[in-house]
Parts: sequence; C-alpha cells; structure tokens
Amino acid sequence: MPDWTYHPLRPVTAAVVGRRRSQRAALRLLATLTSLPGGFRMVSAFAGRFGAPAEVAARLGASVPVAVARDAVRALPALGASVIEVRPVGPADVALIRRVAAGRRCTLVVGAAEPEVAAALAPHVDRIAGDDEPDLVRLSDPDVAGAAAALADPAVTVLATSALLVAAGPGWFQRVTEATAPPTEMKALPIEMTTPPVEVKAPTTEATAPAGPSGRASGIVVDPRRWPAWWWGMLVGLGMIVAGLGAAVITLGPLLAWYDNEYLGAGRGQLEAVNPRLVHFVQHDRISLAGALIAIGVLYAGLAWGGIRRGWTWARYAYLASGAVGFPTLFYFVSSGFVDVLHAAATVTLFPMFVLAVRHRPGPPRWTVRPEGPEFVRRRALVGQLLMILVGAGMLVGGVTISVVGLSSVFVTTDLAFLGTDTHHLQAANPRLVPFIAHDRAGFGGALMSAAAAIVLLSAWGWRRGESWVWWSLALAAVTGFAPAVVVHMFIGYTSFEHLVPVYLGIALTAVALTLAHPYLNRPRR
Repeated sequence: MPDWTYHPLRPVTAAVVGRRRSQRAALRLLATLTSLPGGFRMVSAFAGRFGAPAEVAARLGASVPVAVARDAVRALPALGASVIEVRPVGPADVALIRRVAAGRRCTLVVGAAEPEVAAALAPHVDRIAGDDEPDLVRLSDPDVAGAAAALADPAVTVLATSALLVAAGPGWFQRVTEATAPPTEMKALPIEMTTPPVEVKAPTTEATAPAGPSGRASGIVVDPRRWPAWWWGMLVGLGMIVAGLGAAVITLGPLLAWYDNEYLGAGRGQLEAVNPRLVHFVQHDRISLAGALIAIGVLYAGLAWGGIRRGWTWARYAYLASGAVGFPTLFYFVSSGFVDVLHAAATVTLFPMFVLAVRHRPGPPRWTVRPEGPEFVRRRALVGQLLMILVGAGMLVGGVTISVVGLSSVFVTTDLAFLGTDTHHLQAANPRLVPFIAHDRAGFGGALMSAAAAIVLLSAWGWRRGESWVWWSLALAAVTGFAPAVVVHMFIGYTSFEHLVPVYLGIALTAVALTLAHPYLNRPRR
C-alpha cells in the first residue's frame, strides 16, 4: 500500500486486526501482487517509481528479520529497495534463505550467525555481511536527510530497518531517491537538506537553444517540429479551455448550433413547445460538459508546465492516461447517431498536439531538494491525498455511469421528474430528440472520466512537499468543474438533493483535502 493509505488507515487496521497482524498482511499482499504476471511493474508504477537514478537505487535497501524475509524479498524491490539484508540467519534458516534467493529481483545480503551458515549460503546469495560493515549503513531514523547524506558517499549502501519502515511508510525509498537526485545533475551540488530549495536544471536542449544569426529572439523556436513536448501539452490544455468556454457561450446564447438545428429539424422555440423545461435541461447538460472541459484543460496545463516541462515521467503517463480515456469518447456518436461537428473539429485539431506532447519521454528531470519539514504536516497532507484520490475515483465511477446511462436509457428518474414527462412522449414529439440528448449526456460522462483519470494520477504521483502547482491545478480544476454544474442546476431549478449529492460530496471532500494539504504543497519558498 502507498503512504496515502498506509498512514491514514494504519490506526484503523491496527485497531481492527492488530498492529503486527496488519503489518504482515500488508507486506504479504504486496508480495502476492508482485508475484503475479505484470504485478511487479504494476506495484512499482502505482508507487510512482519512474526513472529512478540507477546509481542511487542500487545502494538503497532494507534490513529485515528472517521471519519476513520471503515476503520482503518479493515485495520491497517494487517499492525501491534494491538491496535486501536478512539477519541474523541461523542454521535452521538455511533452507528458507535458499528458497528466498531463488528468482529474486534484488541484491540479497545475509548476516550469518555462524561460519558454517555463511559457508552454506555463500553460493546462493550475493554477499555475506558481518555485524560491523563500514559500507552498510543501517538507519532507524526515518529522516530523509540522513539517508541522503549517507548516500552522498558512492561507496555506502543505506539499509532501512524494520522500525524505520514501520514509522515512515513504504514511500520512504522513493522520497530518498528523489532527494538525492541524478548524480550527473547533482555533481557540483552538495546535498544539504537544511538549505533553501535548490532547483537543478537539465542542460539546454536543442529545441530551446538560443537562436543563431537568423535574427530570431534567443530561446524562441519558430519551427513547430522542434518545440518541446510541454509546449504542445500546454497548447492542448489551452485548447480544451477555449473549447469549454466556446461551448458555454453557445449554450448561454443561442443554445443550438447550426448543425444541431439541422439534425433536429427544429430550433429553440420548438424545443420549448415540446416541453417548457427542455431548453433548461439541455443547458444544464451542456454547461456541465463545458465546466468539465475547462477543468481538463487546467489539469493538462498544470501537468505540462509543472511536470513534463521538468522532465518528470509520471506527469507524461498521467497526461497520456487521461487523453487515452477522453479522446475516444468522440466515437460515442456511433451509438447515439448524432455527430457534434464542433466536438469533432476540436478533437481533430487537438489530438495531433496531444500525440506530440506524449510521444517521447521527457528529458532529464529537474529536481528540487527541499527540507522535510514537520512530519505532522506530511501526515495531514497524506490524509488530504487519500481524500483527493477518492474524489477522482468517485468521478471515474460517475463518468462511467453517466456514459452508460447516456448511451442506453438516457434519463434517470430525477431527470424525468424535473421534466415532468417520460421518454416516450419526447420520442413521439421528435424521434431525434432523445439521441440528441443522449450524445450530450454520454459526452459529459466521457469528459468526467478523462478529468478523473488526471486527478487520480496527479494526486497519487505528484504529492510532493512544496509543489504548489499540484495544489493550484487541483483547486482551479475543482472550481471550474464543480461551480458551473452547481450554478446551472440552481439557476434552472433542478435542485433535487438525490441528483446533486455526488456533487456536494465531491466539493466537500475536495475542500477538506486541499485544506489539509495546503501547508505541505504550498510551503513558502525562501
């Protein structure tokens, strides 16, 4: 389990099943998952381990007792422990250690209690270690600064004890790895965790190199083929915002575009004649969709500027996952039969830019080394992180539900209660009216799923001390996504609590999550 479930839920699980039993259950669950086909990669990705510096990762690990050796050797390497030390190993443990060593994904070190044990295990493990080895530093203090300082010596391997991992949580390895930064970028920079934040920038790439004698301004590249990926990512985000604003303007103005009128064979007046509340119902669907599009644009711009621009691979994956969910929803028209021309035009325009934004891995990462700060601030932020991921997961479930309903029954009970009619009456009035509404509903569901994917992955992988862009991206996306939906429902009188309770719950959880995380993510820069 990641830190954002480990720390918030540990007191609950300890109270229900016992402290030791819950710890063993968590470790065994991780070991089982990593043993499944593709499980190791899945756990590693879920823990946010992307592009870890190989030189540092190879010297970071854990020291565990024999009782948990089998599970630790299978589970901890996926979290970033490249070295596992098992100690003390006695004669009765030789057979177990031999089984543990088979198929391992890490460097296995054994602390043998007797010379006979060392001789029996030497052919099966990578190293036999004594009690006092100068190159093995065993830490019990979870302070990341101490581990980073020890790793500054390239001859030292840092091992976390069981007490450290219980106190710090499974994300400790990743935090230490990031604090040390790639040695090629940190060669001239001593790791001093008590100094002000220091950002280490990667070498200037060809795409952003100063211009030559052509007369262009320094750092500006006219040829789009040489633009960095994050520029394209920003353009897609801005395009989504413009698309959302355009949809809102049309909805609050004429409501129907020319192709809407042609498809329906009717205008706004005819819709009002069919049902006095039908225009407001279409407005509420389309304004909600517009807000979701703007929220996606905000999240994309944040991922591009704050993550991809700084070479963070996880930001590219989050961006890619959201787009992979959102762009294919264009083909919802196959089910509804209605083609939204502006939707199609926006997709055709933005999709090539999206591909250019994610087709290559980001360049060398730029890291910011910051003081750890008070631990209670991080623990509160982890609760906020868990709540934010729950909000995203709830939005994903809601988006799937709305898409399925939109492509099948179209209306829910509260919709028909608001309209004061039934589906058969609307179909009798205009056979194309229900498919028209179905497209809007399903499209909103698709946009909600796309935004949810970005929120979940941004919250799961981007929660780092002092990264204020994460907080602002989520906050602005929440405002632009939730506010239009609430306002339009209140404006048209569609105030059913049953219908709006997911929105109210999302707003409340987001507000609590961002409040708890504010001191951690928005730590003042000195």
